[in-house]
Amino acid sequence: MGALPHLLLFDIDGTLLNTGGAGMRAFGSAFEHLYPDEVKGRGGVPDIDFAGSTDSGIVMGMFAQLGIVDSQTERERFYETYLGLLKANMDSPSGNGSLLEGVAELLERLKGRYRERKVLPGLLTGNIAAGARVKTDYYGVSENFHFGAYGDDHHDRNQLGPVAVRRASEFFGRDLSLAPVTVIGDTVKDIRCARAFGARVLAVATGSVSLHELSGHEPDILLESLGDVAGVLAQLQLS
Repeated sequence: MGALPHLLLFDIDGTLLNTGGAGMRAFGSAFEHLYPDEVKGRGGVPDIDFAGSTDSGIVMGMFAQLGIVDSQTERERFYETYLGLLKANMDSPSGNGSLLEGVAELLERLKGRYRERKVLPGLLTGNIAAGARVKTDYYGVSENFHFGAYGDDHHDRNQLGPVAVRRASEFFGRDLSLAPVTVIGDTVKDIRCARAFGARVLAVATGSVSLHELSGHEPDILLESLGDVAGVLAQLQLS
């Protein structure tokens, strides 16, 4: 049946692209819009640790801080408001987001390897699926990813790896549980997520976490950016 493809599981924010803060602003605005009394009672929206967190984990934490009863219905109500604000923020003339260095070329180069069935690119992200689609559509890269695991699949990022592998298998039509897997992300939580299901990890210092801090968590591959595409492919043994 041939060799199994190499699963490449990409994080979105800080790894593939930077929305210029559109997502963070949308989260804060959604809480202010939906829960004005609770937010006012706390003196404003509490601080949110976005780096590597799942959207559902953030929402659950915020509900707890604001005294809001968590439920699937309440989360979906929040997400609906958040998604509308996210789209508006990204379309704003003041938006300054972009794909990160090397990403467009890397994804283009991976298309050939995908056609050869050597790689299978997907997403492993804390974004809810609809939010991930908004961001990847906006920057024109959604067609490069054939499956994904998202922040509304589980609030704990460390539980998302097996979800991604299962969906890759469903898409590919073959059991890929023994396929090589590399998680590509920009935070310590990406590294921990990869380790949780035995995957390799390529950490890139293009987000809010420094190269030095990432190094302390011993990723298999550590890069300042994805700008040297030939180097990235070599490190992934895909050159």
